[in-house]
Amino acid sequence: MTDSDNRPVVVMLCTGNAARSVMATVIGRARTDAVRFVGAGTHSIEGLPMSGRTRRALESLGLADGSHRSHQLTAADARGADLIVAFAPEHVDYVRRVHPEAAARTATIKRLVDELPPGPESLAQRVAALNLADAPLPYGEEVVDPGGFDEDIFIACAQEIDSLMDRLLTLL
Repeated sequence: MTDSDNRPVVVMLCTGNAARSVMATVIGRARTDAVRFVGAGTHSIEGLPMSGRTRRALESLGLADGSHRSHQLTAADARGADLIVAFAPEHVDYVRRVHPEAAARTATIKRLVDELPPGPESLAQRVAALNLADAPLPYGEEVVDPGGFDEDIFIACAQEIDSLMDRLLTLL
């Protein structure tokens, strides 16, 4: 499932592909070339640019991406992903219902940073060992959606995702 240049493909998934998954995708791309990051949403309007609040939250981390356009998770995205990283349990539930073939490769970022084992095995082997398709979905695994809030909430969300991505990147 890796892309044509043999990098693992990691899909960052939130609701609208407007804030959380955008932040994580930009952070991931800025920190490593060893993984191909794709951003997507469960209920996204295709082709919208990121909001000003998301852009400013990324700028607060010293990051920018002028090319982002929102993207709805497709069957091809789900099939091609080595890992789908969700930002809330409802995103994992969405994948289980709409793209069940990818359920065993889908978890929240908080679960992954706590449970994905490091090691010499491939990412696919380590993800498979988690038995994610049937794992419970506790509410505490959510990164709260900043949508509808002020810029300071977006910045706090970006800081939380930045910290989680630091931990996740060491495991990928």
